[in-house]
Amino acid sequence: MPDQAKQTRGYKAAAPRRFVFVLMDGFTLLSFASAVECLRIANRMAETPLYEWVVSGDVEDTVECSAGSRFQIDMPLSELGRDDTVMLCGGMDIHLATTKRLLSWLRREARRGLPVAGLCTASYTMARAGLLDGKRATIHWENHDSFSEEFDEVELTKSVYTVDGNRMTTAGGTSSIDLMLHLIAKDHDEKLANAVADQLIYNTIRTDQDTQRLSVPTRIGVRHPKLSQVIQMMESNIEEPISPSILAKDAGMSTRQLERLFRRYLNRSPKRYYMELRLQKARNLLMQTDMTVINVALACGFSSPSHFSKCYRAHYNTTPYRERGSQSTRLSV
Repeated sequence: MPDQAKQTRGYKAAAPRRFVFVLMDGFTLLSFASAVECLRIANRMAETPLYEWVVSGDVEDTVECSAGSRFQIDMPLSELGRDDTVMLCGGMDIHLATTKRLLSWLRREARRGLPVAGLCTASYTMARAGLLDGKRATIHWENHDSFSEEFDEVELTKSVYTVDGNRMTTAGGTSSIDLMLHLIAKDHDEKLANAVADQLIYNTIRTDQDTQRLSVPTRIGVRHPKLSQVIQMMESNIEEPISPSILAKDAGMSTRQLERLFRRYLNRSPKRYYMELRLQKARNLLMQTDMTVINVALACGFSSPSHFSKCYRAHYNTTPYRERGSQSTRLSV
């Protein structure tokens, strides 16, 4: 037996903690599989069944993930045990996968005091059910704009995962691993959580203080402090854009210097880069919300719908109205 396995023997549980994974139509396979593998490996390393899990869903037999594979459910949406933990697994077109029956079931189980977690985009479903009112939560960065517009009563963070009382949310992808390692360490100890991480070849365990997106310098491939500072200001001021002169002044440079900086490293003007950021947010809102085109324009700093439509067409070669009607290109994880 490997030394690490010897070190993690001796764990005991009065009864295995059970996780009920609710697979929603179009769920992200990576988020689900990452969470389950953590539980499986924890049992293996402890050499005792600390955890068990079942698969449920608002379907009769099978549910399809975003990759096209189908999964058989173990049980329907029914009343759970008082010690169960609900794990909602979201993914593509989360607004369509959030059925009325699922919301009713979720509210009922939450009223009974069960812990509820939302993996990937399932934070949306939790928010629709009212489970995140007044709480901290996270969601995949691509869904941030639409989520914050629709649920202003939720304190949305950019963390890889959040835990607020018995409500847990993750940003998707491998962030499920971070949440499960956190729970394993809380249930038992960090030694077991670290052993699970080692088995997964997961050498950097993130906390709820880690953000999900790469830093600005890493994303743009340029490590220039003033350029990063200006881009961060742009990203934080989409609804009310800041003029290039004020951006330059706040960064301690002249407008001409700012212009040269963007031309040199990003091959576009500050004004053009800012416009692309605003249009990207607009496209997310059009694809992920039911906001009117006029309200999307206002949320992205366009005072005139006609100007918004003109800029949108020039960048995406289609109008906002046609984009709204295109279901096949809907953005989601």
